[in-house]
Amino acid sequence: MTQRELDGQTLFVIGGGRGIGAAIATRARQVGMVVTVGARDPLAIDGAVRLDLTDEATIAAASAQIGAVDHVVTLGSLPHDAPVAGLDRDRMVAAFEAKVIGPILVAKHFEIRQSMTLFAGVVGWRPGPGSIVKGITNGAVDYAVRHLAANLAPVRVNAIAPGIIDSGAWDAKGEAKPAFLTGAAGQTLVGRHGELDDVVDAALWLIRSPYVDGETIHVDGGRR
Repeated sequence: MTQRELDGQTLFVIGGGRGIGAAIATRARQVGMVVTVGARDPLAIDGAVRLDLTDEATIAAASAQIGAVDHVVTLGSLPHDAPVAGLDRDRMVAAFEAKVIGPILVAKHFEIRQSMTLFAGVVGWRPGPGSIVKGITNGAVDYAVRHLAANLAPVRVNAIAPGIIDSGAWDAKGEAKPAFLTGAAGQTLVGRHGELDDVVDAALWLIRSPYVDGETIHVDGGRR
C-alpha cells in the first residue's frame, strides 16, 4: 500500500489535539485521510469529538457519533510518577485506564475496519525509581496489542513506543530543555533525541502496512 492509497480512508486520533497526536492528524490529512480528533476537552480543538478514556460512556457516545472508521490511533496518557511509598491509588487506576483499559474499551465500542495503533513508551523497558506506574502501564500496552490483535483479527493492532521526542512535552523545562535533550541524545545509539517526524513516520507506516500485526515498534534511537 502506498501513502496515496490512504486517500479517503478515515482516521480517528484520540489525543490528537497537541504534540504527537496533532502531528499524526496533520500528516494523515496531507496524505488524503479524513481525520477526526477525540479529546477530553473538545471545545479546545475545532471539530473534535468528546472522548475520555477513563469514562466508558463517552467512548460509547463517540462511537455512536462518528460511526465506523478505518483506523484508530490512541495516545491517551495520565502519568503518575512517584516513588512506591508515595503512590496514590486513584491516580494509579487513572493511569491504567488511559493507557490500557480505555483503548480496550475503544476496541469494544468502535467499529474499526482496518487498524488500531496504541502508544507505549521507552520507560516500559527501562525500569527505574519513581516511574513504576508509567513503566508498568507502558509495558502492559505491549501485551494488550498482542491480545487485541488475536481477538480483533483481521483488524490489525500494533503499538509505538517512543523514546525522548521533542514533541512539546518538554517545553515546561524552560531553559533546562536543551540540556535535557542533549542528555537524552547521549543515551541513544544514534546520538540524537527524537523528532516528531520520527514518530509520525512510524504511525503512518503502521497504518499502511497490512502484514504487520500484534507488534510494538520502538522509536527510541536504540535507547533501550
